[in-house]
Amino acid sequence: MTVPTPLIAGNWKMHGTAATIDEARKVAAQVKGTSPRVAICPPATLIHQLSEALKGSAVLVGAQDCHCESAGAYTGDVSAEMLADAGAKLVILGHSERRAGYGETDALVAKKTAGALRAGLEPIVCVGETIDQRKAGEALAVVTGQVRGSLPPEVAGQAFSVAYEPVWAIGSGLTPAVAEIEEVHAAIRAILRELFGAASDSAPILYGGSVKPSNAAEILHAAEVGGALVGGASLKADDFLGIINAL
Repeated sequence: MTVPTPLIAGNWKMHGTAATIDEARKVAAQVKGTSPRVAICPPATLIHQLSEALKGSAVLVGAQDCHCESAGAYTGDVSAEMLADAGAKLVILGHSERRAGYGETDALVAKKTAGALRAGLEPIVCVGETIDQRKAGEALAVVTGQVRGSLPPEVAGQAFSVAYEPVWAIGSGLTPAVAEIEEVHAAIRAILRELFGAASDSAPILYGGSVKPSNAAEILHAAEVGGALVGGASLKADDFLGIINAL
């Protein structure tokens, strides 16, 4: 069985100006080697500046979304090709905030994922259930359905990851029990193998949702957890490094 190289990715969301790059520099100064891989996904306005600031370091720069088309009359949108041109190497897609706030469907996420791969970006595809769905016992069905619908055939043989982020845990300070995380991650791995075969074992399955230095070690050492997608804690170098060093 192939063991995925762990990935710790920071999602800055709609936070950050040029001054924030200093926090990323502090992270880069402490990250050595290639395992775990470390990425920071700032707002699109900072991608080029951050990629220049971190050039030569082990920290990768990612984006938070992309349009599925390479170009066109889509005012305000940014294509995967544009992100790559600015220095991005990865892109977060299908985050619950995009799904809920912008009505993004699995089908659209799949198109965006194909677009990211077309441009040479590594997609981080997010899935996760709401609190009502978990209480109703629907978590596994919801998450595995999102995995099936959000990953296009183009991901076969390509570098990608899936991030399990229970919607109710994001920014709430709440996290599922480790056994619950392991159950969902095992289900995701089973779907990946069904869809793409054993080659997909190299794709890490990240956990996201109120990851912080105090709970990172327990989560990151759980079965089938191949890293983390970190929100607020990635904005401060000390907190983000605490999570990175917990692996």
